[in-house]
Amino acid sequence: MRPRALIVDDEAPARAELRYLLEEIGGVQVVGEATNGEEALLLLGSLDYDLVLLDVRMPGGSGLDVARALRDLPRPPQVVFTTAYPDHAVDAFDLAAADYLVKPFDADRLRRALERALAHAEPQPDLRPVDRPDEAPASSAVEPLVRIPVTKDGRTVLVDGASIVYASAARGYSYLKLADERLLVTFSLNELERRLRGHYFRTHRSYLVNLDHVRELVPDFQGSLVLVMDDRQRSRVEVSRRHARELRRRLGL
Repeated sequence: MRPRALIVDDEAPARAELRYLLEEIGGVQVVGEATNGEEALLLLGSLDYDLVLLDVRMPGGSGLDVARALRDLPRPPQVVFTTAYPDHAVDAFDLAAADYLVKPFDADRLRRALERALAHAEPQPDLRPVDRPDEAPASSAVEPLVRIPVTKDGRTVLVDGASIVYASAARGYSYLKLADERLLVTFSLNELERRLRGHYFRTHRSYLVNLDHVRELVPDFQGSLVLVMDDRQRSRVEVSRRHARELRRRLGL
């Protein structure tokens, strides 16, 4: 049985677009729609849903209020926020949201959100892209991105990979640490590692470091290392023991 999804958004065009994208992706069945938080809670109390696609700002209770209420259910569904407002992402993560999508987003971005949300579903839905006869097959050799899109103050800013001092994991998302600021991005650390190219090194399961920004290496008595970075805060990044030897080799030490 395919996972059951509920769409919650006060705007009809937004609900229609989400339904269209979900049909294009496949693997999930939309069995309900709600226009506000109150309607959403009524529906969620009458049927077990596997997934809720939830707007943030709505009448009748915000999406964050709905997500808080879901924690009291015996079998709470996974929550993916879909919103035009990027400034609630941290609150959403605190409520254990599976993903936070900022409109507009495409089918590929939504597919990745569904894969993250339904990773533990039994059986796991098939969310692979559907081959279409009128479309040319995609090349398997995709040039890695060297700039990372970040939503900031309602705008999409492209961050140059060379300016990233390090990235740290945050519940399936990541923080990018720049010289004097930290930005939340909707990529996991594994995705960033695939996209970025150049002198990047995975020092730990929670850190990806730009080796061009390493200022000092500080060994500890257990055989691991701590890196002091060249950002304004002189951030310190842990290097696990299993990665320390390879890092020394990469740095010619």
